[in-house]
Amino acid sequence: MVRAPKDEDGADTVLAELRSAPYRLRRPRALATPFVFASPHSGRAYPKSFVAQSRLSFNALRRSEDAFIEELFLPVVDYGAPLIAAAFPRAYLDVNRAPAEFDAAMFEGPLPFAVDAASPRVSAGLGVIPRIVREGAEIYRQKLAADEASDRLAALAQLADETRARFGSAIVIDCHSMPSAAAVPDIVLGDRYGVSASPILIRAAEEAFGAQGFSVARNVPYAGGYTTQLHGRPGRGNHALQIEINRALYMDEDTIRPAPSFARFAERLAASLRLLLALDPALLNPRGMRHAAE
Repeated sequence: MVRAPKDEDGADTVLAELRSAPYRLRRPRALATPFVFASPHSGRAYPKSFVAQSRLSFNALRRSEDAFIEELFLPVVDYGAPLIAAAFPRAYLDVNRAPAEFDAAMFEGPLPFAVDAASPRVSAGLGVIPRIVREGAEIYRQKLAADEASDRLAALAQLADETRARFGSAIVIDCHSMPSAAAVPDIVLGDRYGVSASPILIRAAEEAFGAQGFSVARNVPYAGGYTTQLHGRPGRGNHALQIEINRALYMDEDTIRPAPSFARFAERLAASLRLLLALDPALLNPRGMRHAAE
């Protein structure tokens, strides 16, 4: 359910809820796999204060949202894997960014921490607190107070710390959707050009999606963001793979509503994920592979 702010007494109850519970963690009844699924951009609880700061309509703000991705990947919980999803929207806070990727020019005063001014994502308006949404539309009416950055960074730190504490050694699958305008394939798998995951994992993912008739590409135009960079250490047995799904397969991109094809697509996606989770994790353990070779 999309949470649009409707408070009339001045209280921002959505923001209060997000600060107390910034993400949802869905656990399987029995943990059966080291796979961990994350959906950092499907949050749809919009604080009233944030919407009031924006020059955009509520629907326009939602253009950056990975709508329905949490719902589409939910079957993995039945298959024995946890699913963690941000509750807040990407336009408000992007947790697939490095903590220093802030645009200092967006704020009225100096920020109380160091920023990465050279980041190409910040230059493009897509830092931790995004300046734009899809198609380059500016989000804010005016500059933000400096403490706004601290408040949102605290929420990011809480989510990142909890995730690392729970799933420090895992096969992290970072789940996203992509606009169809760029004539992209059905699925794009990002492993940072071979850096964040074993070739065995990305090959298994290609085969799993291909078995359901999806067209699959590697790393172009999406090779993986901060999540894959942070969690992908194949040499230590930690792998991270980003999955981007073409939105035209299951939703109307203008109205942000499910398309008639949604149910059938969800079935095909679930079948692909079940096949991916059948991969023997021992194949991704570098020590195990060395022992096998010996």
